[in-house]
Amino acid sequence: MKASYLLGFDVGSSSVKASLVNADSGKCVASAFFPEKEAPIKAEKAGWAEQDPDAWWQYAKQSLQQVLHASGASGDDIAAIGISYQMHGLVCVDSQLQPLRPAIIWCDSRAVPYGERAFRDLGSEHCLSHLLNSPGNFTAAKLAWVKEQEPELFGKIYKVMLPGDYIAMRLSGVVNTTVSGLSEGMSWDFKENRVAQFLMDYYGFPSNLIADIVPTFSEQCRVSDAAASELGLKAGTPITYRAGDQPNNALSLNVFNPGEIAATAGTSGVVYGVLGDVNYDPKSRVNTFAHVNHMQASASSPDGDCRLGVLLCINGTGILNAWMHRNVTFDMNYAAMNDLAAQAPIGSDGVCIMPFGNGAERVLENCELGCSIHGLNFNKHSRAHLVRAAQEGIVFSFCYGMEVMRQMGMDIRKIHAGHANMFLSPLFRDALAAVSGATIELYDTDGSVGAARGAGIGAGIYRDHDEAFATLEKLQVIEPQPSAQPAYQEAYSRWKETLGRMIK
Repeated sequence: MKASYLLGFDVGSSSVKASLVNADSGKCVASAFFPEKEAPIKAEKAGWAEQDPDAWWQYAKQSLQQVLHASGASGDDIAAIGISYQMHGLVCVDSQLQPLRPAIIWCDSRAVPYGERAFRDLGSEHCLSHLLNSPGNFTAAKLAWVKEQEPELFGKIYKVMLPGDYIAMRLSGVVNTTVSGLSEGMSWDFKENRVAQFLMDYYGFPSNLIADIVPTFSEQCRVSDAAASELGLKAGTPITYRAGDQPNNALSLNVFNPGEIAATAGTSGVVYGVLGDVNYDPKSRVNTFAHVNHMQASASSPDGDCRLGVLLCINGTGILNAWMHRNVTFDMNYAAMNDLAAQAPIGSDGVCIMPFGNGAERVLENCELGCSIHGLNFNKHSRAHLVRAAQEGIVFSFCYGMEVMRQMGMDIRKIHAGHANMFLSPLFRDALAAVSGATIELYDTDGSVGAARGAGIGAGIYRDHDEAFATLEKLQVIEPQPSAQPAYQEAYSRWKETLGRMIK
């Protein structure tokens, strides 16, 4: 019997990854990413970050070709396609579906004043109760910047899209989006359960700029003849799942229900938890979006249940560890660097590092503190202390944000994570378990594999997420160690006191 496969794309800012999953066994048979070196980000001014949407398409094509070659599969064998993508980006296309300008991506901060002005003018309570967030620096605020700064271009816009919407459009020739995607762009009104017309009106956006809405798990569109010819796929192959990278990461780790938590710690770090009722942080230090299964109908809930994803993002996580590697332990690989850090005691003999050197941090109410080192003694401390303090500082920043999530009613007892990036460090894992008090479970998965499994759900190949993730492999469980917790809690308290003095 011929094998049937599910294809997942993960459109990141550094690369596009493709994975092919055997629909019957649930096993990933091949993965590839392109480019091998980090994709360029154009920054004409400080705080700007842009990418060419067509480059994402070319990267997707290259990674798909590598996957098909490695697996021996053909496009005819692919039953459904899923897409994960970098969140909060803005792609503007004309009536010919051609990009009008480079995409303004997630880490571009030019739109902060536009979001802050809307938050002030519309009222914090109104924004938070309807959007569950401040308009902030999200997609709608980025579009407001385009409207004011590039009015002639704005007048040519046919539709606005998120990065995943763009890739789906290139695959199909059809423009559509999801409620989850609109919520991450601040264009969804949770109180009215429709597009946030009050924000559209405030910014002066025509309603027809918003694409048609399709369910996250559904036949959203089909591969066009042109895309099939270009990519080697079968025309008519359905695209059946689409989600931003953090909701998709939670899906990849089988996190669907209230109280379940997913975490990542790459360049930036994220803790993403699921809430079962509408809530928000009054200070907007964490973000709340529609999760992938928000209001998804099921046998037990025909109208669907409220499923919201609360997202804590720390910009300066793995990027700090990488900076330490380049500038402090450049003669070591990461494994040796972790061994070096373990030579210093818990708390790094009083050294504290604030890992906030990658832009303004939302959990600090958009303060831009920069990275700083505190308590360094030239006669006492070595680079082992610095490397350990960096990893501990990242852990402490996670736990600081998790306190906000707990205030919203989230019970954080278990953290699901992929076996990657900072979670490869035993010190990082042990410290996070000790300070948070949560058990950490590590899984063998990634965003592109999750997108492929999501496509299987959307296509009806899997009955539900339990069936889709039945073969998800758990690699390791890290329990909080009671003997280490007092020392870690003392170090965390000292770190918080230092941070408190900085943000007064």
